[in-house]
Amino acid sequence: MNDFEKRGGGRGKDKDKDKKDKDGKGRRGGGGFFRRRRVCKFCVDKIDYINYKDVKMLAGFIPERGKIQPRRISGVCALHQRGLQTAIKRARQLALIPYVTD
Repeated sequence: MNDFEKRGGGRGKDKDKDKKDKDGKGRRGGGGFFRRRRVCKFCVDKIDYINYKDVKMLAGFIPERGKIQPRRISGVCALHQRGLQTAIKRARQLALIPYVTD
């Protein structure tokens, strides 16, 4: 053992091994609750085309400010998020839903 190892310098490879596992089961003790992963509403219902005329369905993906909700909040998959975005923009063009609310 050289002088450098005696002082405890360097990266300290296995120095803090016991601090990694709080509960001893190989996982870190973080939050405390498990959040379920959201499933795509359109994939579950097997909807392949999102109709821009269905205003009631589109309104669920637009909050009161009028913005389009992102995927991570709405829980829609990437494929259906792109179709949903197009449908909302078409409905806005035809004044079926507002761009913004006052």
